[in-house]
Amino acid sequence: MTSNSPRPARHEPTPADPDLYPDLATAGSLAAALAMAAAERGLDLGAVLSNDADPLRTAGVTSTAADREPCWIFIGSESRWFNINGARQGVQLLSGSTSDLEELARAAAGWRNGARLREIEKAASFIKVSELAEAHERGPAEAVTVQWRLLLEDLRQEAPRLAFACQTLVLAETASAEPKLRQLYPFTSHWSLHFTTCTGFPYSWDVPFVDPLSDGRYRVCGPSRGTVIGEADTAEHAIALVIGGLPADCGPSVAGTANDLRHQQLG
Repeated sequence: MTSNSPRPARHEPTPADPDLYPDLATAGSLAAALAMAAAERGLDLGAVLSNDADPLRTAGVTSTAADREPCWIFIGSESRWFNINGARQGVQLLSGSTSDLEELARAAAGWRNGARLREIEKAASFIKVSELAEAHERGPAEAVTVQWRLLLEDLRQEAPRLAFACQTLVLAETASAEPKLRQLYPFTSHWSLHFTTCTGFPYSWDVPFVDPLSDGRYRVCGPSRGTVIGEADTAEHAIALVIGGLPADCGPSVAGTANDLRHQQLG
């Protein structure tokens, strides 16, 4: 059987606007322009990666540091800017935007060569290192400690105006007083309070979580969302149900993602 339907047109990547990016237009791609800018300043970026889906607007730089993923650079379409993001073990540590290709190359070189986040920030001022990112760099125990404090601070700001935030705050304050939960990495999703045994995303789902209910009570579920452990009238009772449902070998949260934990278990 034949068809008279035309074949779909081949997708061609959108080139960078030459008025905004004359340096990219001259080099032919973002990766080539970045490599050229780095080489002119004696910076080592290795073999700059090019995204096959969008090579004219995206580039990546691998890192020699253990567990650091390649940092990826994207360009703006309406104004000149280069956005860079770098992650390690499921956590975004590096981010920032600049219109200066030379400054971008300095940041990418620091990421590649394993420089500390504050060192990269010093070399490229457009990089802004968050307190939590720096804590992750120091290790999972530091990340857990800072995440607990930031989560409680955020909930205390939201609690006066949102009932669910107030309920979740009471939960989080109760949980933070329990050593078995204080060692886990906490996070919220639609006001549900979760605990994960790893500090990187995707998070683990091996610990029960708590949903605040509209009547002021709580529902404890887990490890899967469809499994209800029980309902509780108070935050104290809800947290007790969470602790009762902890895995037998539950210890402090570790660096990495749920996928990393799964691979370790299989290995």
